[in-house]
Amino acid sequence: MLNRLTNQVKIFGNSTFSSLKIRNYRLYFIGQSISLPGTWMQTIGQAWLVLKLTDSGTALGLVTALQTLPVLFFGPLGGVMGDRFSKRKLLYITQSGAGVQALILAILISTNTIQLWMVYILATIGGLFNAVDNPTRRTFVVEMVGNKQLGNAVTLFSTAFNLSRIIGPAIAGAIIASAGLAACFYLNAVSFIAVLVCLYLINPQELHVTEQIKKSKGQLREGFKYVWNTPFLRNLLIMMAIIGTLTYEFQVNLPLLAKYTFFSNATGFALLNSAMGIGAVLGGLAAASRKKILPKSMIKTIFAFGSAIILVAISPSLHIAILAMIVVGFFSIRFTSIGETLLQLESAPSMRSRVISLWSVAFLGSTPIGGPIIGWIGEHANPRWGLTVSALAAIIAAVYGVFTLRNSQVHFYKNDMENPIVVEKEGGKL
Repeated sequence: MLNRLTNQVKIFGNSTFSSLKIRNYRLYFIGQSISLPGTWMQTIGQAWLVLKLTDSGTALGLVTALQTLPVLFFGPLGGVMGDRFSKRKLLYITQSGAGVQALILAILISTNTIQLWMVYILATIGGLFNAVDNPTRRTFVVEMVGNKQLGNAVTLFSTAFNLSRIIGPAIAGAIIASAGLAACFYLNAVSFIAVLVCLYLINPQELHVTEQIKKSKGQLREGFKYVWNTPFLRNLLIMMAIIGTLTYEFQVNLPLLAKYTFFSNATGFALLNSAMGIGAVLGGLAAASRKKILPKSMIKTIFAFGSAIILVAISPSLHIAILAMIVVGFFSIRFTSIGETLLQLESAPSMRSRVISLWSVAFLGSTPIGGPIIGWIGEHANPRWGLTVSALAAIIAAVYGVFTLRNSQVHFYKNDMENPIVVEKEGGKL
């Protein structure tokens, strides 16, 4: 019986962590796993800094909006750059820039010269780097692992991202209480060194590099046209835009919930974030070994995601809300990993970065619209109502998916070939 259990654990491990057998992806994964907790420390630190300076939910929503506004306006251009230039070289630039931005914030805070307008400007600069980094970083994954391991690699990276959601906020809460806000930003700046070292160690000869497109007029417009004329991609991105605008506003919702509903401090905010991370890690490990990736699974997951947020909104205490956030995290990672994998596999290789840039626009670039709205609702009505609006947006998106994706014809492209492989549909429906 012990041997049988050992074999089952081995099989689970081999299928769940299969993409980590690829050296380049393993290096990339290590570098990001070191850096991501620092990013979450800065997220917690920045939110608490804004509340400390202003005591305003609207200001918090505005900072979040400014941080993502460049993704809204320049995200598609970042996608063009990802299709046109070496993704590895682009990541050297964007990751270095993010590290410098964190260092400047740290210096301003530690010298007591920080003002709100400085936070606004530096948040916008960080957003400019992210507009290029996000689609480049996401599509670089398929160059490291190929299409066969893409779903596993995307899910494992999302799991690492959310594991850092546990580690980063927990460290941030302790550091803010003991060493002050500036330390969070200093540590984040240092963490980018690990990413740069691992990028340097990647062997370019082992990459599944997509042929870079040559510079020509109309490439940005060409990307929009391609998505619009591909119903599956178009409808999936519309769903993501609805959810990205109003549902993924946790950077606004959670600090307001912690401070004004449960009368907690930075530790309460950090615990809510960490709980979501725990759920996401559990959801990621459960999803990493899946063999089938179907749109109907994503629709069911979105319904569950919205329902879980409602549980947080009606929680009578901080402890119950923390438990409910574990459920939110579980379904959140399942939705994002399935959605991103479907988009990448369905996109022609020469269009992949441009398509994923629109995913970034829908996911992050919509925050300048949704962040202030959710912040205003949380400040002037109640943080519980802000969460309720977020939950209803997810449920509406799922209903839209039921009517638009159920009869979609899905094609999965081979590594660098434009010839699609049609995925069979069960019972005529996805």
